[in-house]
Amino acid sequence: MQRTEPIHPIPGCTPAAVVGVRAGKVFAATDWVADEVPVALEYNGISHAVMMASPADLEDFARGFSLTEGIVDTVGQIRDIELVVSEQGHTLQIQIAAGCFARLKDRRRNLTGRTGCGLCGTDSLAHAVRRPAPVAAPAAPFDIAAVARALAALRSQQHLLDATGATHAAAWCHADGAIALVREDVGRHNALDKLVGALHVADVAAASGFIVVTSRASFEMVQKAACAGVALLAAISGVTALAIDVAQGAGISLLGFARGDNASVYSHPEHIALDCTP
Repeated sequence: MQRTEPIHPIPGCTPAAVVGVRAGKVFAATDWVADEVPVALEYNGISHAVMMASPADLEDFARGFSLTEGIVDTVGQIRDIELVVSEQGHTLQIQIAAGCFARLKDRRRNLTGRTGCGLCGTDSLAHAVRRPAPVAAPAAPFDIAAVARALAALRSQQHLLDATGATHAAAWCHADGAIALVREDVGRHNALDKLVGALHVADVAAASGFIVVTSRASFEMVQKAACAGVALLAAISGVTALAIDVAQGAGISLLGFARGDNASVYSHPEHIALDCTP
């Protein structure tokens, strides 16, 4: 039985011994597996949520989560972010503006006495599905070929996936399909939150491009895309009915099964130039 050694590691993964069968032969090797750690988010010293995430780009995660969960309205309302690492996990200590913190405390007060799991920070059915404000329509329709170019290029930029085979990615792309920003995580929502956080501090006009994700598209993914201000979200897998409904109301063109030259447009097809002729 031959033992193989792994490639050089990258942040966010850990070596693990593995045995198995490959091409009909028994093997023993050391694999790199994706790290998944509890990440606690504290606002002005008060614990708010604990998420399981990849321990990379966590400041982007703090910004994106704060924005997409409606805890802050702008990145400028986040005063400071400090990461504290312990044996139990990672803690993001986030300082936010007084008005945002007062709003958060009111939300938490409404949650007192609740048990069980559910939508983070939600106390009623009326608030379960947030309807984002409509985003601005693109200056010109996006070329469907640009979406295909972006997805084809994204695979080569998924370094954590190359090492582990266990992560999702979200990328913001220029209108021509050139990828500008990529974030990876074991969770698809986390990857998109990290991308949203990165976009809000990068010197780019987010509305001029679009987002592609290596996952399905649920309504939360559409909400996060709206928070980024983009009018097109393309997913390599399927979409949900609620995602279509939210995307329609938010002015977002939602694409599913975007693989190779194929794509299905479920909302606002006017944002997409579908002509594939040379």
